Amino acid sequence: MAECNASGKAEETTEGGSRYTSLKKEELADLAVSAILQHRRLLTADEAVYQEWLRASADPSVSSAVLQSLQDEHLARQKKSQAQQEELSEIVEALGYVPDVPPEDED
Repeated sequence: MAECNASGKAEETTEGGSRYTSLKKEELADLAVSAILQHRRLLTADEAVYQEWLRASADPSVSSAVLQSLQDEHLARQKKSQAQQEELSEIVEALGYVPDVPPEDED
């Protein structure tokens, strides 16, 4: 059976099953929507860093240290997005479907 940790996230079950299987469908749906919105925000932020890295790469006045920093940031964001995508995938698998998620209002 899954237990929630201090942050409210479900943890792995001792039987090796999904950490989300003990949640109710309504809870899973809410969690899935939240995770999808978070993933969208991560992708948007990742794209901004990537575009900045590309612009800096094309500018000969940008130092190699700045380029390395942007590249490192981009790679770190990719790893974070991948981990979040894996968690989202686990939530959707436990839910059994991908819930409809409206686009976020852009300010």
